[in-house]
Amino acid sequence: MTEALRDLSAYLGEKLGDRIAAASVAHGELTIEVDAGGIVEIMSFLRRDAQCQFISIIDVCGADYPSRAKRFDVVYHLLSPRQNQRIRVKVATDEDTPVPSICGVFPGADWYERETYDLYGVLFSGHPDLRRLLTDYGFEGHPLRKDFPLTGFVEVRYDDAVKRVVYEPVELKQEFRNFDFLSPWEGTDYVLPGDEKAKQ
Repeated sequence: MTEALRDLSAYLGEKLGDRIAAASVAHGELTIEVDAGGIVEIMSFLRRDAQCQFISIIDVCGADYPSRAKRFDVVYHLLSPRQNQRIRVKVATDEDTPVPSICGVFPGADWYERETYDLYGVLFSGHPDLRRLLTDYGFEGHPLRKDFPLTGFVEVRYDDAVKRVVYEPVELKQEFRNFDFLSPWEGTDYVLPGDEKAKQ
């Protein structure tokens, strides 16, 4: 399988040339890194080329590296059932530079891009309906960023007593933990069955 991926990498290098910034085969998968401006063209080629035929989009997700100038990676995973191969395509971007949407090439990327926008704040230009998908209306921030604070926000829940949605400060309640004293760091004051046979 690794040899086939190396062949595919060489083929893509021939056909796409300097539009591929980097290519590597690791852990049984081919990863190519491309410039954000050429993502639509690259995706179109991977879908339509007879030797590629990556017709199925598996996922679009994000990764956050706050120490980099282009802190976000947008990662696309594609599958070619005909060639029985997978490929990962990475695009680096920052908080302000939008990545062109690939919804025109893969309509199934619609909600994946919305999720990446919602959780990381990555903007997609040309997206037909770029709005939050998983967080609530009026939610501030992007929860999968490494610098997202864990406290100081509100949670939303339906209150059956007042029969409406209520907003409350996030609170981590300890009384919901059940201490069974069976955990090794809790210790026990009683003898468990079988312990009476142990040497003191």
